[in-house]
Amino acid sequence: MDIDFTFDFGWMVAGLVIAAAGGAVVFFYRQIAENLANGVSSYDHVKQFGVVVIIIGLLVTANLHTFILTLIVHWITGK
Repeated sequence: MDIDFTFDFGWMVAGLVIAAAGGAVVFFYRQIAENLANGVSSYDHVKQFGVVVIIIGLLVTANLHTFILTLIVHWITGK
């Protein structure tokens, strides 16, 4: 299994945009939950979604998403 890690400024910018979008979801979670979800009962779900998006954005920023996806594919296929 040969995994090559390279840093790329394009992925860094994309990851920062994704993380910023997740930060906006966390910041405006009440308005989002009231307008798009069922209101008070889904406040925590909206905040949790925003935190997951921030984590994914940080992984994309460091270009680690390809590394993780490669590990998953190798684990599933057994190669």
